[in-house]
Amino acid sequence: MVIVLDNLRSLYNVGSIFRTADALLIEKIYLCGITGSPPNKQIEKVALGAVETVPFECFEKVDEVIKMLKKEGRQIVTVELTDQSKNYREAEYQFPLALVLGNEIDGVQEEVVENADLAVDIPMKGRANSLNVATAMAVVAYEIAAKYGNS
Repeated sequence: MVIVLDNLRSLYNVGSIFRTADALLIEKIYLCGITGSPPNKQIEKVALGAVETVPFECFEKVDEVIKMLKKEGRQIVTVELTDQSKNYREAEYQFPLALVLGNEIDGVQEEVVENADLAVDIPMKGRANSLNVATAMAVVAYEIAAKYGNS
């Protein structure tokens, strides 16, 4: 599994995602658009060394990464609430897989959602309609790992 970050604003979220990616032995993180990248003190403060253990690559445009990952045969899964999204616990995942997470305000870009193989969401029972992006990544990635024997 690889992680694609689409225009994340918060360096702390990026650091947290690195830390969770290390815990799950994620293959690689793709940092796209305005998403900050190491070396960066804010990212490294939260990542606690994970920037040294999790490979990453930076791209200006997320659609380039999606095309490349599709050519590799990866299932493109966005974590995004849409009228077609499935509950993350009930979705059928296929490997190799790319998990795409989007901007803290705007989410995953529409063209990425349209070109994805699957959109998953996390059911929310309270007032908020979403979790923090780093928390959402951890919830969904751990579920996938548990479901497919990598936890």
